[in-house]
Amino acid sequence: MMRRIAIALAATVPLTLHAGTPNPAHAPPAPSLDAAAAARFAKLALDCVHQEYPNKIAHVMQSDADAKPPRELTPAFYGCYDWHSSVHGHWLLVRLTKQFPEAPFAAEARAALAKSLTADNIRAEVAYLRGPGRSSFERPYGLAWLLQLARELETWDDPQAREWAQAIAPLEVESAQRFMTWLPKLHYPIRVGEHSQTAFAFGLLFDWAAASGDVGVMRLLDDRARAYYLADRNCPIAYEPSGEDFLSPCLGEADFMRRMLPPAQFASWLSRFLPGIPTDGRSDWLAPGVVTDRSDPKLAHIDGLNLSRAWMLEGIASGLPAGDKRRAALIAAARAHAQASLPAVTGEHYEGGHWLGTFAVYLTSEAGLQR
Repeated sequence: MMRRIAIALAATVPLTLHAGTPNPAHAPPAPSLDAAAAARFAKLALDCVHQEYPNKIAHVMQSDADAKPPRELTPAFYGCYDWHSSVHGHWLLVRLTKQFPEAPFAAEARAALAKSLTADNIRAEVAYLRGPGRSSFERPYGLAWLLQLARELETWDDPQAREWAQAIAPLEVESAQRFMTWLPKLHYPIRVGEHSQTAFAFGLLFDWAAASGDVGVMRLLDDRARAYYLADRNCPIAYEPSGEDFLSPCLGEADFMRRMLPPAQFASWLSRFLPGIPTDGRSDWLAPGVVTDRSDPKLAHIDGLNLSRAWMLEGIASGLPAGDKRRAALIAAARAHAQASLPAVTGEHYEGGHWLGTFAVYLTSEAGLQR
């Protein structure tokens, strides 16, 4: 059973479980997740979680014996083009089935989850991660999403979900332990716009640790927040995005730090970190990214950037005091980014369809704002 905890640390950055109020009263309405949208996004995951090819594997081989198809290497998470997309495709199915248990897609989603999340499959996944040369496998992005999947299962009051949570537990433990082993040795944060970014993974890791009551991970994140980010100033958001980003380095860091700092302290930190956020409620201070070719797997990343920026902007707003004048501009920019890319999450191109559904669901279901 999951348990929530209150942790009091004698540290410069006190840990909090601040949820905030994400939407000022005068902001335009948030993008909604209704039954029709949920069905559309669920179909994207259902179409790929057991589609083995095309497949891009990050597979370290020690001999000819390691030349195996994806379904044998990682039998739970072999679909959706790559391991991390398969993991968060399963997260999508869990989250949507929790929220829409009577929807027509729910039975198919449950069947797909039951096929993947067996004890035998998870044992094989753990054995794969522990193989030689794989200490950095899917670190940190895929491992953080695995923990989000575990969190979603463990907070679902459902008999099947409890079975799946029990089955996935060994992989959950392995993933968390890998962060505990790696982060004390990581002297510098990773400030990029793709999978290796530390700040985004830390946000997912924090939300998992807060729900699971993992004091060790919470303390480690507190230490890393102070070492990596507390003294940061003037993040160069005008240089963003790079051409293949799907995460914002500046906004990802701020969205993590709003989890770590109480509102007043976060407000002061944000003034130093992103001093250019306007106080007049306008949205044009941060333009959405432009997607030129949605059939190109890297150029399609920019749709993901717009969606992740939208939820990060909402998260940053939620971490500020209610009367902070920057909140309206943050929410306005979030809405503009959501409107730029949510209509593109259609599955027309597999290059985006195999993963953008998760980003759409994370945004529209406010997954990052819930504790």
